[in-house]
Amino acid sequence: MGKQLTTLDLHNLLTFLENEKIDSIQLFAPEIIENRVVMRFALNAFPQDLKVKLDNFAATLKLDFALMKNFPDWSKPGLVLMDMDSTTIQIECIDEIARLFGVGEQVSAVTALAMQGKIDFNESLRTRVGKLTGAPVSILKEVADNMPLMPGLLELLKGLKESGWKVAIASGGFNYFADRLKEDHGFDRAVANTLEVVDNHLTGQVVGEIVNASVKARTLSELTEKFDIPLSQTVAIGDGANDLLMLQASAMGIAIHAKPIVQEKAAVSLNHMDLYGVLGILSANNSTHW
Repeated sequence: MGKQLTTLDLHNLLTFLENEKIDSIQLFAPEIIENRVVMRFALNAFPQDLKVKLDNFAATLKLDFALMKNFPDWSKPGLVLMDMDSTTIQIECIDEIARLFGVGEQVSAVTALAMQGKIDFNESLRTRVGKLTGAPVSILKEVADNMPLMPGLLELLKGLKESGWKVAIASGGFNYFADRLKEDHGFDRAVANTLEVVDNHLTGQVVGEIVNASVKARTLSELTEKFDIPLSQTVAIGDGANDLLMLQASAMGIAIHAKPIVQEKAAVSLNHMDLYGVLGILSANNSTHW
């Protein structure tokens, strides 16, 4: 799937598959789905290491691909659960708070390690939030007022809502920002951490349970019950190590411009398309297309 697909791209892709000892390749006519060129192949085999090889090969063509196996049915209601920082928005909110408070480098370095899965998330969050002790709560509004949305987010939300899907946020960030996105853009639910505030200043503490990888995965399960949606009709989207359990628990886990560890383990990796490309994948899996 890509914004454009040339005949040379197609030739190179078919040659690649043949070299991987795929004996039978059925090619379907290309379609324009959600303003994206979608090409579908039916393969008689899918070796375990083919995903990694396809990821690497697709990168040379600036294309994204998805193995259409046991994915949600677009013609039925479903649930999309999304990470917030660097997924629905282009920033890491905690890094922006830290930058405005003058401790940006100290916090962003820890954030990077946490997103790569190199340090414990709970420990990293407490460390980073501790650096914000004494920050005026007005900083939160300043960051929230300037959150740049991830390209394709509004189109994705519109398409999902029109098809009767639920959309929610599960974030290891903060509910001040997740709730703003929910109110402004119609998310059905938002789950995130709560910063403790005393006398209009941050105390450097998080109130309540930390939304880590396990909580995100649990949130997916809880929302399927709340909205009466089968797990087979779920999609999870994220970019960091804290999203892995959520992605793996869903019927279709999508890594969006993600860290290497997430791309390696997610069912689908989008490195060239924006969030609108998710609709292309879901639409292509509609039974009416096969």
